[in-house]
Amino acid sequence: MIIIGLTGSIGMGKSTTAALFAAEGVPVNDADQVVHDLYRGLAVPLIEAAFPGVATSGEVDRQKLVAALAQNPANFSKLESIVHPMVREHEREFLRQQAARGTDIVLLDIPLLFETAGEDRVDVIVVVSCDASIQRQRVLSRPGMTPEKFELILARQLPDAEKRIRADYIIDTGHGIEDARRQVQSLLAQIRAQTGENKDA
Repeated sequence: MIIIGLTGSIGMGKSTTAALFAAEGVPVNDADQVVHDLYRGLAVPLIEAAFPGVATSGEVDRQKLVAALAQNPANFSKLESIVHPMVREHEREFLRQQAARGTDIVLLDIPLLFETAGEDRVDVIVVVSCDASIQRQRVLSRPGMTPEKFELILARQLPDAEKRIRADYIIDTGHGIEDARRQVQSLLAQIRAQTGENKDA
């Protein structure tokens, strides 16, 4: 089973690209969605214990959590020590299930793949990218986003240029969804062809 690691900076179109892989029949494990689910479930009591007052009605209030994190940069590490092991366990279970089904290719959607040293967990790294001006336009059009928030998020992510250097494949989302779809289809064909060649060798 080939494990694709999909990553990309904010506003590059990673979620849209993950959906394109899913549309081609590739099972996707979305780390962001797993975190959202944990904030409504298993992680709530642990996060509330670490950051009292951030939970409301049994869910983590993301705005309150952001405010708590902003008080001290070390709080990010505290949160990650709670959430990351849970995300990894969910990922391992996803891979176990797909292997049992005989799936040939799966995709792990990991926003901080490089930042969390996740390269060893995947076979192929795909970076989603686009021109910086398009990225900025996309991000600043989001509700509640400000240039200051955008810069803060970028500061915690590996620069796009570095991600592109470390990628096995790059999906450029700057030319529309149908162009990106063709890139995804071509990439999957290449991976399957190479896998077939390896099996025949």
